Amino acid sequence: MNEPVTQIIYAGFWARFLAAMLDIIVQSAVLIPILIYLFGIDALIAPDHDWGYSNWIINAISCAVIILFWKYKSATPGKMIMGLKLVDADSFQTPPTGRLILRLFAYYVSILPLCLGFLWIAFDKRKQGFHDKIARTVVVWGR
Repeated sequence: MNEPVTQIIYAGFWARFLAAMLDIIVQSAVLIPILIYLFGIDALIAPDHDWGYSNWIINAISCAVIILFWKYKSATPGKMIMGLKLVDADSFQTPPTGRLILRLFAYYVSILPLCLGFLWIAFDKRKQGFHDKIARTVVVWGR
């Protein structure tokens, strides 16, 4: 039997923006209590606190968690709440891990020219930001 063809609906700028804001809330809800436990409340409110290598470790763990969510859930928590999925632009399956890592680093390409790479999502026919184009990914409404 032939499977029914499902229509692909790309997630636009505002849906992805809201998903990113939800990710920030979820990440903060997890990280802030851990940071308070490890470094005390003063570390979070003192502008001159020296984080040393801790900052690098926290960022590396955050990046690893994002890639694991993309790999095993096809979405970060914010995207899951919104019903969005990150998929390969051609096969609409989970992209290979190397391309997920590339996508994460390609965020810098989207950020550097005044966040134009993120704003591009609003104008692109497949709703791809520069980081999506580089990694050959798209974000779609859940399938």
